Amino acid sequence: MQEVITAENAIPTKTPTVGFVSLGCPKALTDSELILTRLSAEGYQTSKSLAGADLVIVNTCGFIDDAVRESLDSIGEALSENGRVIVTGCLGAKSGSDGGNLVRRVHPKVLAVTGPHATQEVMDAVHQNLPKPHDPFVDLIPNAFGVAGIKLTPRHYAYLKISEGCNHRCTFCIIPSMRGDLVSRPVGDILKEARALFDGGVKELLVVSQDTSAYGVDVKYRTGFWDGKPIRTRMLDLVQALGDLAEPYGAWVRLHYVYPYPSVDDVIPLMATGKVLPYLDVPLQHSHPDVLRRMKRPASGEKNLDRIQAWRAQCPELVVRSTFIAGFPGETEAEFEHLLDFVREAQIDRAGCFAYSPVEGAAANQLDGMLPAELREERRARFMAVAEQVSTERLKRRVGATMQVLVDSAPALGRKGGIGRSYADAPEIDGTVRLLPPEKASKTFKVGDFTRARIVGTQGHDLLAVPI
Repeated sequence: MQEVITAENAIPTKTPTVGFVSLGCPKALTDSELILTRLSAEGYQTSKSLAGADLVIVNTCGFIDDAVRESLDSIGEALSENGRVIVTGCLGAKSGSDGGNLVRRVHPKVLAVTGPHATQEVMDAVHQNLPKPHDPFVDLIPNAFGVAGIKLTPRHYAYLKISEGCNHRCTFCIIPSMRGDLVSRPVGDILKEARALFDGGVKELLVVSQDTSAYGVDVKYRTGFWDGKPIRTRMLDLVQALGDLAEPYGAWVRLHYVYPYPSVDDVIPLMATGKVLPYLDVPLQHSHPDVLRRMKRPASGEKNLDRIQAWRAQCPELVVRSTFIAGFPGETEAEFEHLLDFVREAQIDRAGCFAYSPVEGAAANQLDGMLPAELREERRARFMAVAEQVSTERLKRRVGATMQVLVDSAPALGRKGGIGRSYADAPEIDGTVRLLPPEKASKTFKVGDFTRARIVGTQGHDLLAVPI
């Protein structure tokens, strides 16, 4: 009797290869890392080119219109170069104007479409379309960190996702409709992954989620266990434990997506004592109470300003980065000026700004007072001019100081200088420390090293420094 060979029972004669495209935010990147870890554990190899792969996975972003366009273009490019494409990520959960799946409407030839945080669904689609390798040697997985899996970042830093989803219903955002409500990871699992990353050489751990401050709310801060000891599923307890884990390795812990809840006040002493980096990424979005109400944000502008000033009084070295939206529906000139005054008074160290862009499915689309695109863009430019002035003045205060710098690039072992970051600089979104050639010929350093450097000047958003 002749056996029919299918994708499910075929044993490939060569190692199957998968091309991978990862778009969007660090939360999406951690999803990509998890998928790649599963693929490698099962013996698949990652292809260096889309054309040479047996199939391609595209992890998409669907947050704003520009991200949707980029994701759809990337899917089209993968289809053109390869033809066999599986789509996952936030765009995969988005509906088109006809109510059907947007990706399938634009690209009907894709093999499968899943939403975000759908590792098993992606693996099922891979198994269906590309036979699983036979008897992989899982201990030989390259670029892996044990239980932490594969990372797509440089080996000396890594993102650590502590929860998925969000309980807020901000009118400009559709993330809850794509990623669901808050689901906190077990605290023991997070700490196990963190230890594996530190053991593997990670020098900087970047904590990410949709709402880091809300960690544990969904499980009512229940008690978990780590190393046989009880620990509450709560931001303060988690950050304290991460700081304790990082200390023997001399590693950094950096917090992202921290909403300015009163509970964050308790974390500031950990920053003041050096347990974790005195750095907070706080997505404020605006300052005026009326705009924040229309946005349905969880805090008012006045409380935000008071809170930031109180944080700085307790921890003077604190660096605050944030993102804002200019030209939100109904924003008056007075409300916008209020935002500019807030940035000046709050002394936001690093600020990014989007001109408001309608997102399909967002409640803000129904608000009155949509501003002309030209005015939205003009306000974004005005905001950035003020934000850059504030940032530049704060950077100038660093001149003459000696800072610890984590090295990201070091040609010729640093003899020609290099590029690094201080505690004030998150990778890819903030500035850098441009390292000049050392004054001592014997001074060397490599990527992933910490080095002390004397700040001698500024250059735009960057610092200039001499390694010492």
